[in-house]
Amino acid sequence: MKVVRKRFVIHEHHATRLHFDLRLEIDGVLKSWAVPKGPSMRAADKRLAIAVPDHSLSYIDYEGTISEGSYGAGDVRVWDNGKYETNGDPQKQYEAGKIVFTFFGLKLRGEFVLVRIYNSEDQWLLIKAHDHWANPDWELETILPPKQPELPKNKSRSRKTPAYHSVSSALNRRSSHRREA
Repeated sequence: MKVVRKRFVIHEHHATRLHFDLRLEIDGVLKSWAVPKGPSMRAADKRLAIAVPDHSLSYIDYEGTISEGSYGAGDVRVWDNGKYETNGDPQKQYEAGKIVFTFFGLKLRGEFVLVRIYNSEDQWLLIKAHDHWANPDWELETILPPKQPELPKNKSRSRKTPAYHSVSSALNRRSSHRREA
């Protein structure tokens, strides 16, 4: 069977919710999946991967901010990239609902499988194989800091003194009364 070597990228995408976009070069496009919890290097971790529309190959290096009001608005950064290898035609594997491949990235290494969930067109699982690259202590680390939740536009912050200030003020008053006595 012929080994096929192509490019991949994983974008860290701070849209409405943080997720990671897995993109594999297949048949002249980037087949894409949104992975809400991100990939894992822990063997047998199953991560939901939701198929999203294909992207052009020019998107493989994209980093920037998608403007508010546009689909996917938010910050996008390359989290990992490199090459992947698979035995045989990745398009045929995709059509069959199971792609077995090996990542050669900066963060992700080793064998993975993407498998379509039974009776679903767009829901897949991304699973790390038990190989020498698997790491049971691995923790996903983001590049960008988490987005801070925004206040509703028509409501302002309360002008009341926060509770901890009230408590500390009361304690200070009590201790100053004791010193005077």
